[in-house]
Amino acid sequence: MKSKIRKGIILAGGSGTRLYPLTAGITKQLLPVYDKPMIYYPLSTLMSLDMRDILIISTPSDLPQLATLLGDGSRIGINLCYAAQAEPHGIPQAFEIGADFIGGENVSLILGDNIFGGLDQIEAGLAGFDCGGMIFGHRVSNPSRYGVVEVDSAGKPISIEEKPDHPKSDFAVTGLYFYDPRVVQMTRSLKPSARGELEISDLNRVWLDEGELRLVRFDDRQVWFDVGTPESMLRAARYVASFADDGVLLGSIEITALRQGFIDRGQLQCLVDGMPTCRYKEQLVSVGINADS
Repeated sequence: MKSKIRKGIILAGGSGTRLYPLTAGITKQLLPVYDKPMIYYPLSTLMSLDMRDILIISTPSDLPQLATLLGDGSRIGINLCYAAQAEPHGIPQAFEIGADFIGGENVSLILGDNIFGGLDQIEAGLAGFDCGGMIFGHRVSNPSRYGVVEVDSAGKPISIEEKPDHPKSDFAVTGLYFYDPRVVQMTRSLKPSARGELEISDLNRVWLDEGELRLVRFDDRQVWFDVGTPESMLRAARYVASFADDGVLLGSIEITALRQGFIDRGQLQCLVDGMPTCRYKEQLVSVGINADS
């Protein structure tokens, strides 16, 4: 599909305290989820939505490692740039940091620890997006850990609360957001919460109060992982592995680039030739190079 949003931001910051000691010396976005670094999955999601201009925001100490891993994106037919979030002042801060990158265009933000299995429902939402804001809700068993969206009888959002003690629904707001260019101005109008951060729920409430926030509620077919704990990381790895056994490489940025037409098979062959001998290389050959056209 041709996306109505050309630009995407991956917020790959945070200290990853729930994954300690795994994150004592490395950002969680570089930890493995089965056979690929975690950041491959949100990057693949944006690429699959036809976004080729992507800004990665992380801490000053972690940016060099991410840049070493991904480079400028040219090898997979995209444009990657990087910006530092010196202090963790909340998710919406990404729009202030990325203001010049956003310019006057619509933008998507995805959190660097969010993994989506299947994009049909996301693509359907994007097809209906033109302006305002769009969020995605997923039913969870522990809504108090998330931003929670309440809906009316027609399924329209009527309230959003951040980690409420008494949730009004069991729909968590996932870490994928679509906004029009006003998001920069709206972010600059926010006030820090009691914990000293700008809250994404507060930003979404601004859109809600303006009557311009749309919600896509995922049904049970949509798979979503918020990979912030060892348990969720294990579940995500098992999910990815179950597809790999059938020759499906979820989260592969090389295969995504090929399928989106960002690179051709000759370019993929060059990428593969530069890789050491490993199972991932063998799968790229099988799935991307030797697969039937």
